[in-house]
Amino acid sequence: MDVIFGVPLPLLLGQLVLGLINGATYAILSLGLAVIFGMLKVINFAHGAQYMLGAFVAWMMASWLGLGFWYALVLAPLVVGAGGIVLERVFLRHLYDKDHLFGLLFTFGFALVAEGVFRYYFGSTGQIYTNPIPGGVRLGFMFLPHYRIFIVVMALVICFGTWFVIERTKLGAYLRAATEDPVLVRAFGINVPLLITLTYGFGVALAALAGVIAAPVQNVSPLMGSHVIITVFAVVVIGGLNSIMGAIVTGFALGVIEGLAKVFIPEMSNTVVFVIMAIVLLLRPAGLFGQEQ
Repeated sequence: MDVIFGVPLPLLLGQLVLGLINGATYAILSLGLAVIFGMLKVINFAHGAQYMLGAFVAWMMASWLGLGFWYALVLAPLVVGAGGIVLERVFLRHLYDKDHLFGLLFTFGFALVAEGVFRYYFGSTGQIYTNPIPGGVRLGFMFLPHYRIFIVVMALVICFGTWFVIERTKLGAYLRAATEDPVLVRAFGINVPLLITLTYGFGVALAALAGVIAAPVQNVSPLMGSHVIITVFAVVVIGGLNSIMGAIVTGFALGVIEGLAKVFIPEMSNTVVFVIMAIVLLLRPAGLFGQEQ
């Protein structure tokens, strides 16, 4: 059996694949955070709760309405995104001209309330969501379920599509301009408040979509958002808070690094992301792909 640095090659390759799959979830979540902060300058600490809500809405659709995964993949992000639009219109819009800390505290409070409500009604043990794509392929070094392949492909499509819209289309140009000079953009007849509201709703929908995708591979639990949100914030900080591409590349890369850490330094596998974040902040405070303000 081939061995690299004292680690069997099949184990190393298996962890690389699993790391890539985890990185796909990180990338979608980080993308939503980067969209919201980059366009609205809001540190959305409710992102983990909205990720959890996406998974729960998918589970409710299956358990209560009999709607399968493919319906939930479309409908759950729309439902949770609509809730995000209401949240932005009623509360967040009044905090834009204040310090970032106000937005962070409000969204953190919302996350605590949402998690508490779902823990009260559903408990902390979690609900099972059926795998929508059974079967898998044997790669020689591991058995790879078809659904996990779907996760990676779906993440790549979502990330590239979002990047393309924001960076290469007229709508994306309007969004970027609205964050830089909203008065000038209004002069061209563009409804900037509506644009901002829809941007927040889209970022929330991305979090919910990540929750739907994650539901079949982990328990649908009220705690699932709080377990992942700190890591996702670290990913966004490393990539650059105002960088869409940074969120995507760093999400996938850190998922792989985290997977390799479980092989070579398992005692640090849960902290390696934060060590990298500390080093990046010391050397480049704006992040690897971020722009200095």
